Amino acid sequence: MDTRITMRDIDLSQPCIPSNYSRLIARELGLQARGVSDLLAMTQLSVDQLLQEDTLLTPQQQLQILQNSLQLANDDTFGLRLGRRLTSPTHGAMGFLVNSSPDLLTAIRAFQVFLPTRMNLARLEMATRDGWLELTCHFHMELPEQLQRVLSESFAVIFFDCAEFIVGRPVKEVACGFLHEAPAYRDCYADYIPGAITFGATSLALNIPLDVCKEPNASANHENYMMALKQCEGMLAQLQSDRESCKYQVQKMMLSHPPGVLTEEEAAAALFICKRTLARRLKAEGTSFRQLRDGILSQQAIGYLRDSSVSVEAIAELLNYHDGANFRRAFKRWFGVAPDQYRRQLISQP
Repeated sequence: MDTRITMRDIDLSQPCIPSNYSRLIARELGLQARGVSDLLAMTQLSVDQLLQEDTLLTPQQQLQILQNSLQLANDDTFGLRLGRRLTSPTHGAMGFLVNSSPDLLTAIRAFQVFLPTRMNLARLEMATRDGWLELTCHFHMELPEQLQRVLSESFAVIFFDCAEFIVGRPVKEVACGFLHEAPAYRDCYADYIPGAITFGATSLALNIPLDVCKEPNASANHENYMMALKQCEGMLAQLQSDRESCKYQVQKMMLSHPPGVLTEEEAAAALFICKRTLARRLKAEGTSFRQLRDGILSQQAIGYLRDSSVSVEAIAELLNYHDGANFRRAFKRWFGVAPDQYRRQLISQP
């Protein structure tokens, strides 16, 4: 079997992945000291390094540890088991942010925006169509089939466990599609994934009803959410030091909140500055808080109009407008035409 890992667009030699994931792998395997050494084979890591909280692993080291774990586990269901162990608290500030989010949609956006702060092996993409949200996971590199399967299983189980925490019940309405063909242990999937499952799909994707995405999180806590958001923003800024502009940081905060909800005061507090200083910095960069907010909302609005048949009223609700009339006024201010007319123009284009 070909076990090569082909790099695409990330640096596999850059340490960036917290070591706690590998310690959890060792715990799931029930390893003693000698076994941990075997887990670290070909990584150039010592057991002492793994046990240190501040140790960061390269993507190459993390994948090698995962490859070693499969040999040590000798259990086809290891990916599903590992996903069950990787609960929200294991994801640090990002997991805290997810659990305190007001709804599942906001939690998914938090995963999408801040995944690079924990595991830069993949990226998430979101799209809406006909009352559904499609969440697609793309790996940043070509992986051996076995590794891709295990990572896919773990990611799926992590999502369903988080969704159950937020919604308060198993999300049986969510359909999961895997790239790999049905394995011999396919019947075991039902113990970890409550929804419909498709094997041999064109992409690793979850299809989630939008009404489920908007069910309120009974455990939501705005204060905790804002505190975790500050931490996540700080970590993301460190990873993307070439994007330290105030404009970029505010945009990222807006994208990690429900559409249009973030206030200028909250954004300033997250940056540890006053509202007036925030306005001054944005002005120096040729923009304003309102322009940034309108830019994000307008692009989300035309995305819904272009890529789905969702009604204008439903789009207004998704973007957190109090009513359709307010949304229509804002849309006409952005584009000079009403949203219905904009959609008709799109349909009439060849």
